[in-house]
Amino acid sequence: MDERAALRLLAEHLPDAGDDAAVVDGLVLSTDMLHARADFPAGTTAFTMGWRAVGASLSDVAAMGAEAVAAVAVYAAPTFEPDDLVAFVDGASDVCDLVGARYVGGDLDRHDEPTVVSTALGRTESPVRRRGADVGDVVCVTGTLGRSAAALRQFDAGDIESANEGFRFEPRVAAGRAVAPFVTAMMDSSDGLARSLHQLAEASGCGFAVEAAAVPVDPAVDAVVEDGAAALRLATTVGEDFELVFTVPPADLEAVQAACPVPVTPLGSVVESGVTMDGEPLPDQGYTHGSEEADG
Repeated sequence: MDERAALRLLAEHLPDAGDDAAVVDGLVLSTDMLHARADFPAGTTAFTMGWRAVGASLSDVAAMGAEAVAAVAVYAAPTFEPDDLVAFVDGASDVCDLVGARYVGGDLDRHDEPTVVSTALGRTESPVRRRGADVGDVVCVTGTLGRSAAALRQFDAGDIESANEGFRFEPRVAAGRAVAPFVTAMMDSSDGLARSLHQLAEASGCGFAVEAAAVPVDPAVDAVVEDGAAALRLATTVGEDFELVFTVPPADLEAVQAACPVPVTPLGSVVESGVTMDGEPLPDQGYTHGSEEADG
């Protein structure tokens, strides 16, 4: 059973599951596990580990349109090295500071590989769900896509400094709060744009028709691949970019673009069924947790 099948099974027993974070009495709560084999390539610094792990949970808070409040993490490793511990906490604290939250601690444990379990807490009275997209809405994405995919190539090439920088993303908390009053459905792109579209389509009972030329490919991707088709694949299927993918009524698109602190790119429209790019079926490919790489 893969991750998505397991989630569908658990959804039958967890009625509150299905969005990027759980909502309880105006609070949103999300947790994530990252480990070295699948999430931290050789050369990932402890600072980047702290930033990226906690940032992943903060991204889930962003996807609900919530204010970020606090985060905690469990840090597990074969040994506890003082410099690494301090660097990890510094990275976790810095990404929290970036979005107006506080890193308030966690736990330590021994494990056979570096592993982090992070949890983030947010607050909102009007959470945005994955369900709610309507036919005719515009589907959009914040920022650019493919930065993490480019960083993975940089790790492989030994460009460790650039790779670590690429891995330290900004959780889109401010963007999520800015667009929340307008959007009809939203999630983050941690599993990649293609998979996110399929997940939103499943949750909302709709489809999407998007255009390849509209996809905002990060400049870092062009630096690691020469072929345009390869660049598009990295930007749409590798995932781990932690941008926001959302739908908005056409009449509100300009207001969303004006309110959002980062660029918002329209990709296409919500349709009755199917997920297509340039009129052709877009495969449901993307990052799979528990796998060492994207299945795209």
